[in-house]
Amino acid sequence: MESSDNDGIPIELKERLGNFDAAVSQVESMLQPLISTPHNELVDKLAPLDAAKLDLVGVYSINSLFWMYLNVCGVNPKDHPVKKELERIRSYMTRIKEAQDSLNKPRVDKGAAKRFVRSALWQASQAKASGKDSAQEQSASQSPQPQGLEESGRPTGRKRRHKD
Repeated sequence: MESSDNDGIPIELKERLGNFDAAVSQVESMLQPLISTPHNELVDKLAPLDAAKLDLVGVYSINSLFWMYLNVCGVNPKDHPVKKELERIRSYMTRIKEAQDSLNKPRVDKGAAKRFVRSALWQASQAKASGKDSAQEQSASQSPQPQGLEESGRPTGRKRRHKD
């Protein structure tokens, strides 16, 4: 066993307890602005999604500290209801992240999309209005298809008769 002071606590354990005390003091100083300000004032300044995030962070922090307290007391926190509470809080955090992602996803300008599609599509009524002459000129300029073939080049189903 390691050497100990006159109070019976090993030196290594005293160092760890000192580090733990410093860490708790640091957490307390970081949370001081939140603790000193009334909750209503904090929530009024935030958007609803940010207020929900703030509440979840607070609840998660408290439950995590309680988890650590149970560990220090020698109780297995995995068998304690605090584990279910932490899982519930994590599910709410996931839901808020999904809500945040849905707010940040790009939106489609429906009016612009309709105008784009309308101008890009060929409309039969416009083709008729532009004149039948241009359509006739195009059909005349195309080479005639061999008998028995469609425009696509597939057989029409008609048989060609060969002259002997």
